[in-house]
Amino acid sequence: MAETARAFLERKWKKELDYRLIKELWAFGGNRIAVRYAYEWHDDSGNWFRSYGNENWEFGDDGLMVNRYASINDMPIRESERKFRWPLGRRPDDHPGLSDLGL
Repeated sequence: MAETARAFLERKWKKELDYRLIKELWAFGGNRIAVRYAYEWHDDSGNWFRSYGNENWEFGDDGLMVNRYASINDMPIRESERKFRWPLGRRPDDHPGLSDLGL
């Protein structure tokens, strides 16, 4: 299982360059959390995308995730349409969230 996850992430990170992500808590209760997210990235040809969707997480009694369900949509954007323009790394605390950006 760990090798499958590692291989998936290696392929993803080779394809999705200069990745910037914002997540927002949508709902939570008991051992379940729902978030919505958007991230921007470009491919090796310089084509930009905004990927967005929802994730649902369920945790076991030990605090580890036991289930994850995700819906992801990729939308081509122009470089000039980017909204996530901070230096590579963690999003700055003062950068607007998804709701603030109208996403």
